[in-house]
Amino acid sequence: MSDPHLPGDPPIPLILRRSAQARRISLRISQLDGRVTLTMPKRLAEREALDFARSKEGWIRQHLEARGDDVVVGDGVEIPLGGKMYCVQASKSKRVQITPEGIFVPGPSERMGKRLAAHLKEIARDRLAGASDDYAALLGRKYTRLSLRDTRSRWGSCTSDGSLMYSWRLVMAPPEVLDYVAAHEVAHLAEMNHSAAFWDGVTRIYGDYAQARGWLRKHGSTLHRYKF
Repeated sequence: MSDPHLPGDPPIPLILRRSAQARRISLRISQLDGRVTLTMPKRLAEREALDFARSKEGWIRQHLEARGDDVVVGDGVEIPLGGKMYCVQASKSKRVQITPEGIFVPGPSERMGKRLAAHLKEIARDRLAGASDDYAALLGRKYTRLSLRDTRSRWGSCTSDGSLMYSWRLVMAPPEVLDYVAAHEVAHLAEMNHSAAFWDGVTRIYGDYAQARGWLRKHGSTLHRYKF
């Protein structure tokens, strides 16, 4: 049997996953790579899952179109940084340089993406550490450590022992969005929940967060399109 997919232009590959815990068919589109996964009860016939996917084809294509194609970062490719677009360009200098004219990356062309990602992670750490320090001071709490990851499903987290984690891709978002995520996670140092008291804390240290939160919901997934 051929791999399951939705026919059309282009065809959409489907990943079928059976689960003993599933009581119904559910559908998920990965923000990271655009994969479409159908989770189905263990004994359900495959054709029923495919029928379900066909019934949702319009919704699936709409979301995939909104996400856009993946972008492999290299010479001549535009990427966002701080909410603005910059053209990545090869350079003979010894270090990565970011100017209004573009981002200049030295070294072999096949390593441009990795070299640039390493540089962006350094910038992300500096900016997120600075924002976290400022918001923690406003809150009157301290965090224990800060780490960066390339997380699939969340932009940040805060553990009960005061450890903060952020997605380094936030450095590509507008500065106010990065600041909002930092304020959000720092606010968890006082409230490990999403209660009214928690959101009051976010507002106290950050201000009106509606626009920044809305940007993440609408555009955040696009930051995962860039493959370094």
